[in-house]
Amino acid sequence: MKIPVGDAHCDFLYYMANKRWDIGAKKDRQTIYLPSLREGGVKLQFFAVWMDADQKQPFVRQCSAMLDAFDTMLDKHPDALVPFSKDYTPADERIACVLTIEGGEAIEGEIDALDRLYARGVRAMTLTWNYRNDLAYPATGLRNRGLTRLGKAAVERMSSLGIALDVAHLNDAGIDDVLERASRPIFASHSNARAVYESKRSLCDRHIQEIAKGGGVICVNFYPRQLSKGEATAEDVVRHIDHIAGLVGTAHVGIGSDFDGMNCMPKDLRSSADIPILWEKLLRLGYSQADVERIAYHNLRDYIVQFY
Repeated sequence: MKIPVGDAHCDFLYYMANKRWDIGAKKDRQTIYLPSLREGGVKLQFFAVWMDADQKQPFVRQCSAMLDAFDTMLDKHPDALVPFSKDYTPADERIACVLTIEGGEAIEGEIDALDRLYARGVRAMTLTWNYRNDLAYPATGLRNRGLTRLGKAAVERMSSLGIALDVAHLNDAGIDDVLERASRPIFASHSNARAVYESKRSLCDRHIQEIAKGGGVICVNFYPRQLSKGEATAEDVVRHIDHIAGLVGTAHVGIGSDFDGMNCMPKDLRSSADIPILWEKLLRLGYSQADVERIAYHNLRDYIVQFY
């Protein structure tokens, strides 16, 4: 039996809404595709609603289109996909799906919009992507600017509602503010270790430790420019996983591939079907089967189940 996999981030919904992609029929450079997910053992897949500032459509309209796409995807493939629930187990032949938001622009400055997103099934949200918004500043900008007043209010409302607070893409000062104000465990859906390879988008060791101390999980992404200098491979992903596990233990690390959100990929991690390479490498490093299964699936599952 394949090791079950939980993947904390992909950008498939953007292309489903804008390019008419279908998770059951591969198109263009699509990587999130049912046969590949099954081959890789994926049992828990997070689907992000990504806010695109280059689109002329208002963010709320973009968000609505991708929320509708998520529902359509589930309705079209009931034998393959199911909304995640507390009762779900990897023994189910279907893949459990979690709906998330990438970019606080989705609420367009209205805190009560978070209530509506929660009612639509959203269970996690990043405050930013790669640009400043009404809530916070991105990792690619100034690290010393924390959350705005509205951003702090959003943290409190998300904690109250039960929307997991995702610090991927957030700058250092913003992460400090989230750690100070969040009343529930936070996580990073697709962030790497800055100590392994310097990137503004990656987490410093102190933040990794604080997230883990609070009961959160850090999910390593596959984006080559955040993994290593030069051509990246699965070995580089393992280096980030190993560093985080060595720092905070195997109970606080997972993966968030960022498939369909990258313009390049590691040469041996081209789709979900290739993910088992990571588990083989961890086993060779001396990780136990139980620890590999925690990293592959159970840490992410045990984190997100708190919000259902």
